[in-house]
Amino acid sequence: MTATERAFKEILLANPRGFCAGVERAIQVVDKALDKYGAPVYVRHEIVHNRFVVEGLEKRGAVFVEELDEVPSDAVVVFSAHGVPKWVPEEAQRREQFYLDATCPLVSKVHVEAERHYRNGRQIVMIGHAGHPEVIGTMGQLPDGAITLIENTDQADALEVPDPENLAFITQTTLSVDDTAAIVDTLVRRFPTIHRPHKEDICYATTNRQAAVKEIASRCDVVLVVGAQNSSNSKRLVEVAEKAGCPKAILVPRADELDWSLVDGAGMIGLTAGASAPDVLVEEVLEAFRSRYDVQVREVDGVREEVVFRLPRALLD
Repeated sequence: MTATERAFKEILLANPRGFCAGVERAIQVVDKALDKYGAPVYVRHEIVHNRFVVEGLEKRGAVFVEELDEVPSDAVVVFSAHGVPKWVPEEAQRREQFYLDATCPLVSKVHVEAERHYRNGRQIVMIGHAGHPEVIGTMGQLPDGAITLIENTDQADALEVPDPENLAFITQTTLSVDDTAAIVDTLVRRFPTIHRPHKEDICYATTNRQAAVKEIASRCDVVLVVGAQNSSNSKRLVEVAEKAGCPKAILVPRADELDWSLVDGAGMIGLTAGASAPDVLVEEVLEAFRSRYDVQVREVDGVREEVVFRLPRALLD
């Protein structure tokens, strides 16, 4: 190769990728609250797990906090897309704070499920990742001890409950579809009468993005997943790509954080983005590739998503 020649890279763009309807709704809640009420608008926890998105909203006047005692009593506060424990809105009401709930409706669906099982006297098992805000929010819908968290098949195998005939399970919405299926199989084997969700708890966006990555993984030398280090759905895409036959999968928060030594020897590269990563960050990665290599980009056909969630009524006036 001469000094003027550049290596050739073919990039397969997974579809669907990037923002889901729940993330778009949450960001719109903050945007429209800023339009309607003016800055500052306070947001409890990162609205979605992506620093680019958070920093963009901060520039508009959003202030991100961890707890309500950091919010002035006369300010507007938004709850993040991941959902919050029940005591959070109760505390906001006690403080007479005006709040907007940006919880993804598909997370709220799991909350409703959990409450229904509890009313029916069932012990609840939640499949999820300890410490994740969505899990904290879901378990916080009910009194302590009402929900038991398990994270893997080993814990499912070791699970002991006082009434095995009166058991139900729910799941976090952003899990690995295949890993969760294995845990569910273990639960069903051990507790054949366990109540399961009427409709899968893992959300459509998580399922579709994982299927899209499986479609390209075995053809790629490397799969790049654009997403934040604290994004559950993005990290699952990395795991799915590796399990589906890609030798190397890498989580890339921003183009300037990509270690080029990891892709220099790759000819075929897969590219996708987690549900909380905007498409502008995918374009950023593509431009970085074009600046270094001769690049051919191919969009891979995938499921067309047309889900739209309504904004809170207070923002529709």
